[in-house]
Amino acid sequence: MRRALLLATIFLTVGAASAAPTAFLNVNVIPMTEETVLEAQTVIVEGGRITLVGDVDSIPVPEGAIVVDGTDRYLMPGLTEMHAHVPDIGSQELERVLTLFVANGVTTARGMLGRPSHLVLRQQLLDGERFGPTLITSGPSLNGNSVNGPEDGERQVRAQHAAGYDFIKIHPGLTSGEFYAIADVANELGIPFAGHVTSAVGVEGALNAGMATIDHLDGYVAALMPADVDPSGGYGGFFGVLLADQVDEEKIAGIVAQTVAAGTWNVPTQSLIEQLVNDQSVADLASRPENRYMLRRTVQQWASAKERQLNERGFSPAIGQKAIELRRQIIRALHEAGAGLLLGSDAPQIFNVPGFSLHHELAFLVAAGLTPFEALETGTAAVAEFFGSNGGYVAAGKDADLVLLDANPLDDISHSRRVYGVMVRGQWFDYQELHERLSRFESLDD
Repeated sequence: MRRALLLATIFLTVGAASAAPTAFLNVNVIPMTEETVLEAQTVIVEGGRITLVGDVDSIPVPEGAIVVDGTDRYLMPGLTEMHAHVPDIGSQELERVLTLFVANGVTTARGMLGRPSHLVLRQQLLDGERFGPTLITSGPSLNGNSVNGPEDGERQVRAQHAAGYDFIKIHPGLTSGEFYAIADVANELGIPFAGHVTSAVGVEGALNAGMATIDHLDGYVAALMPADVDPSGGYGGFFGVLLADQVDEEKIAGIVAQTVAAGTWNVPTQSLIEQLVNDQSVADLASRPENRYMLRRTVQQWASAKERQLNERGFSPAIGQKAIELRRQIIRALHEAGAGLLLGSDAPQIFNVPGFSLHHELAFLVAAGLTPFEALETGTAAVAEFFGSNGGYVAAGKDADLVLLDANPLDDISHSRRVYGVMVRGQWFDYQELHERLSRFESLDD
């Protein structure tokens, strides 16, 4: 059974909402309530909320409204990046990352590498003092280096809860005692914990402890190892890639059933793993047009990481392809069983340019067996269910986080990239303004 996390208060402040109403005129609406397109609609937004959705001939345009021509275009909810790495508030890279997100239709981002300044940043975004998506904050990660025993883990959870973070981020290296102490006090306080699976407890332990999300499918490959193999006794590589040819695939159904019963959601970040281990050349990945928005040294670092993976002892193109197929099989099994999937790419990471990477992730989910509508759900309606928030749909009364596309993504998921404009917390940004904002970063010079 899925658990909804009641973080809706994060989304209630819409300080940046435009004073004038906005009317999307003669637009095709993808409401995400079901797999359908409502043609020739007018959508009215006022005060950061959608107030009316109806036939273009029956809905009047409010006086003084900003009118957006939706003819032959498609309006859908904004996307959520559920595994983002957001720079510190003082970083020169912060504006770049936030702009890349919004320009690609990302209206909410869950920061999974938390910093104290993110608490200030979260409010600045809500108040309209900064341009960027709504931010869901995790605290600084709890890991084998930052936690010194179970009591220290408990103390840090209480401190992060008191500070006002939305999530506790789990990173590798915790002992079982530290992990369970963290989980117990987090559950006591009602603050969700998410991220990596502590190897000392495994997926089953994480599920039993009430982990909110498992990211990267971390621990699932190890959980599929045959009973006579100790998954902790050997080097498994990046998220178990090197173990892919040793798993017992008949165990997938069991761990999936446990995931469903626990109500834990998964953020697969499939783009992170596939791009690292697939047979696409380093040169092809490095020459992607979107890389022009990143620093040259960043792209070079990504290329080096890919080269190291290809040359790693025990790795081969065959094992890389087997790992991709296995992960796709797990994603498909989780989805078909009703376990919650959430859209996330781990950006900016290896060849994951913020915003652009989420569209790669959508394509990888479709390659795993989801339909375009089901893939889009993971970043819209499913996010609203997970957070218990008021977004995720195009319907009267819902928050006005929207993206207007030049083509129908239900026909072809690649059309999700064709962003004409984005509305964030009720404020409209058209293609020209988004392009102008992006052009500030269109250089690879450091």
